[in-house]
Amino acid sequence: MSGLYTVQSRKHRQVTQHIPSMAQACICLLLASLALVPYVTATGIYIDRLPWRITAVNGFSWANCDAESLPGKIQTLTLLPDPLVIPGEITASAILNTSVPLVSPVKIVITAEKEFMGEWLKIPCLDNLGSCTYGDFCDVLDELIPPGLPCPEPLHTYGLPCHCPFKEGGYYLPVTMFEVPSLSLPSWFTKGNYRMKIVVSHQDQEIGCAKLTFSLSGTYL
Repeated sequence: MSGLYTVQSRKHRQVTQHIPSMAQACICLLLASLALVPYVTATGIYIDRLPWRITAVNGFSWANCDAESLPGKIQTLTLLPDPLVIPGEITASAILNTSVPLVSPVKIVITAEKEFMGEWLKIPCLDNLGSCTYGDFCDVLDELIPPGLPCPEPLHTYGLPCHCPFKEGGYYLPVTMFEVPSLSLPSWFTKGNYRMKIVVSHQDQEIGCAKLTFSLSGTYL
C-alpha cells in the first residue's frame, strides 16, 4: 500500500529485532495475502483445520500491474534471502510512492491463485483468507492498532504512519532485518506456486495495483 512519510539518511542501516504482531502481519501480507493480516499471531493460524507450517518462501517477485500509470506504485521492494527460511531472519526494504492521498474508505481487492496441473485456479475467500475484498482497509488498521497508540516497530523508528489518512509523497523503509517466528496456515493453503493481484482504490478511483508471485514450502504439524 502506498503512503508513508519520507525518511532520510538511514539508507544502509540494519535493525535486528523481534517482530511484534503488526510487523508479522506485514510480512505475511507480502508472502501470502493481505487477507492474512488480522489473523496472524506468533503461534500461527488455526481455523479448525489441520495446520500446516511454512518452512520456506521461494522465488518472491513483484510488479506494478498497471504499467506504472496509476498514482500509487511500488518503486522498489526487496525481501532477502531467497529462499526465505521460516523461522529465521528476513531482510526487507521498500520505496513506495503515491501522488494522491489515501483517505478512508480505502478499498482493497485481492485475487489469489494457485497453480494446479499447469492451470491457475482462483482461491476463494475462506475465513478471510484467499481472494477477499476489504471495503475499508483503514478500519482493519484501526482494529490492529487502536488509534492513539504508537505505531509498532520498525514503523515508529522511521517515522512511518500506521493509520489513515496517508499523505501523498514518497516513502522509504531502509534495509531492516526481522526475526520471523514459526508461522502456520490452514492445510488448504499448502505448498506450491502462488500469484496474487492486489488492487487499491478509493471511491471507484483505482490508486494502485501490484502483482506478487512466490512458492511455499512447508510441513504438516
